[in-house]
Amino acid sequence: MEDVFVGSLMSAPVHTVSADATLREAARVLIEHDVGSVVVVDAEGRLDGILTVTDFVRVVAGGGRHGPDAPVSAVMSTDVVTTGADVPVAGAADAMVESGHYHLPVVDGETVIGIVAAADLAAYVSTVRAPSPPHRR
Repeated sequence: MEDVFVGSLMSAPVHTVSADATLREAARVLIEHDVGSVVVVDAEGRLDGILTVTDFVRVVAGGGRHGPDAPVSAVMSTDVVTTGADVPVAGAADAMVESGHYHLPVVDGETVIGIVAAADLAAYVSTVRAPSPPHRR
């Protein structure tokens, strides 16, 4: 795994929303693209946070404190762990295990260029099916 890099497994382009998008809008992106997270970016594509399906579960479990028209910024995670496209896959896996996060935005400087999820890493090491999306560089 040392010679395979995050850039060959990441999904790109990444699905994004702005911090002022509503939770309803973010949920539509998750459903429409069948993904487990959306990256929250500013107008220049710089990382502001991440909103995951787990964040939605926390909203529901919180008793409805935030309705569907609340801004993403009210519930997004801001303690985002990132990786680079040139990081070995094993390094990204280690970062996921250490942080407990299942989605790592892939950044080039301050710009989000993709995302790698635990499912991408599992598909890579699995002999059952090829990774999706196919390896890209």
